[in-house]
Amino acid sequence: MKKWNLVIDVAQCFNCNNCMLSCHDEYFDNEYPGYAHGMQKHGQSWIKVMQRETGKVPMVAVSYLPVMCNHCDDAPCLKAAKDGAVVKRSDGIVIIVPEKARGQKQIADACPYGAAYWNEERQLPQAWPFDAHLLDKGWKRTRGAQSCPTRAMQVLHVEDEEMQRLVEADKLEVLHPEYGTKPRVYYKNLRRFSTLFVGGSLGARNGDVVDCVEGARLTLSRGGKTVASVASDYYGDFRFGDLDPDSGSYTLSIEDPRFEPEQRQLELRRDSAYLGDIELRPRARQA
Repeated sequence: MKKWNLVIDVAQCFNCNNCMLSCHDEYFDNEYPGYAHGMQKHGQSWIKVMQRETGKVPMVAVSYLPVMCNHCDDAPCLKAAKDGAVVKRSDGIVIIVPEKARGQKQIADACPYGAAYWNEERQLPQAWPFDAHLLDKGWKRTRGAQSCPTRAMQVLHVEDEEMQRLVEADKLEVLHPEYGTKPRVYYKNLRRFSTLFVGGSLGARNGDVVDCVEGARLTLSRGGKTVASVASDYYGDFRFGDLDPDSGSYTLSIEDPRFEPEQRQLELRRDSAYLGDIELRPRARQA
């Protein structure tokens, strides 16, 4: 049978927070028996947008990651619940049943993603229920997907075989696959949120000014093997992306027939490496 899935393109999210706001609008001070009781006004974001910045001014990369209940097929909250307080529907949606979950804080504590919340006032664990009350009325998209201006959030109602085909075709990933929870929230371009870059700018002195160097060939290598090669742009800027954190030592080599070759050694740990301005020396003329 067809099941509900959510696909989020990290490259298309620019932190407008419409998904978060529409979720708050839908659930704050509203009651949906069998689906959700009203969420707290403050302190909870059933859909929240995480922000990550890496690099240094003027070369900075910023990315955003919407996070919510993953509606896992092997949900830890379901295992922690008592008396049917959490149900996994046949269409893939996980519901914390508000009428049965009162007092069961262990349900919220069981979520490894931090996407379930404890409502102290109501003594109730709560999480985003995939807008199931709307889908059951015939809606085709969640409110977050409807409000997304870049369509970074897509709702898919397909059979598992078709979803697996899309996962492979679009290289979709899930958060923390090592948890083994089998989420139904998938991400495209997820590495954008986790990887680092190496960048800088090339220049060459021309009298009292330093001109940008365009077209120089830069090679990044690690352990004697080439990782990537790029050319500096019109402004002398260069950038190597999609590099893993804590990947260790790299060598940057700069080649241009007009200038002496240059090398830089660098370490990639938890932040990107912006090398700043690199001034190239004119190649010595041969006698």
